[in-house]
Amino acid sequence: MDLIELFRRPWPWYVAGPLIGLMVPLLLWIGNYQFGISSNLRHICAAVFPSKIEYFKYDWKRIGLWNFAFLGGIVVGGFIGGWMLASPAVHLSVGARAQIAALGLTDFSGLMPREVFSFASLFSLRTFVSVVIGGFLVGFGTVYAGGCTSGHGITGLANLDKASLIAVLGFFVGGLFATFLLLPVIL
Repeated sequence: MDLIELFRRPWPWYVAGPLIGLMVPLLLWIGNYQFGISSNLRHICAAVFPSKIEYFKYDWKRIGLWNFAFLGGIVVGGFIGGWMLASPAVHLSVGARAQIAALGLTDFSGLMPREVFSFASLFSLRTFVSVVIGGFLVGFGTVYAGGCTSGHGITGLANLDKASLIAVLGFFVGGLFATFLLLPVIL
């Protein structure tokens, strides 16, 4: 197997998980950086739109430059992974396909169901609820919880932070609620 093929295939959890987990001590060792992404929006707003809003009055250059480099790495890595190393198909089990089809989604040709996530369906009720309202709730929840899933789930839990444990439990409960109760109603 060549190197390109190694990166095209999904890695098993027992390889990818420890590699992600080892990022926490590595980043702390390199420069006392924390693994997380949600604070980038605040840094961008503080940098681009300096205002009299107290929430954006802080020294974003001192703590934000690392986050901008991290964000840039995510964009570049996403491009490399999604465009240059993209696998031609998403492989779903027969059971997963049946469960998704039971929700009324039948197009399995891309990474996301086109019936919900496409420009053609942008103004439908289910796309509006899924994308706009769902995006707002994720953003609100991220600010309210003091971080995102990666920040709490990786850095916070690695630091044995009680607030991160509560946030991660909330993420899972919310995900289960949305998957089993909310999505069947919306879709």
